[in-house]
Amino acid sequence: MVMSKKMEKRGMVLCGANYYKEKYYLNPEFSKLPKEIQDELKVMCVLFVSDVGGILTLEFETDGRLCFRVAAEEEDILFDEIGAGLKIREYQRTKRELLEEMELYYRVMILGETE
Repeated sequence: MVMSKKMEKRGMVLCGANYYKEKYYLNPEFSKLPKEIQDELKVMCVLFVSDVGGILTLEFETDGRLCFRVAAEEEDILFDEIGAGLKIREYQRTKRELLEEMELYYRVMILGETE
């Protein structure tokens, strides 16, 4: 799992939340995930942006790694960049099993890997 703010070559967005628009998004490609997992992802994303602001997306890199991408509007002086980094590390620690399972799901169900 990688934390990145750069707009580099991307794979696929899993989900995200936007503080400014008060919206949550789950990619329809993942609508077959169990409801409990969808709910856990939603709570995770919405709590993140309500705590630190900005926009959070969980995205799969082309190799199947799951990345946290954080952005903020340029004029947003209330965005907590340090808090965002700390929150991501907290999620990587406390939600490790969920995040690893999502990577496995992506590699098997989306990329079609067998190993």
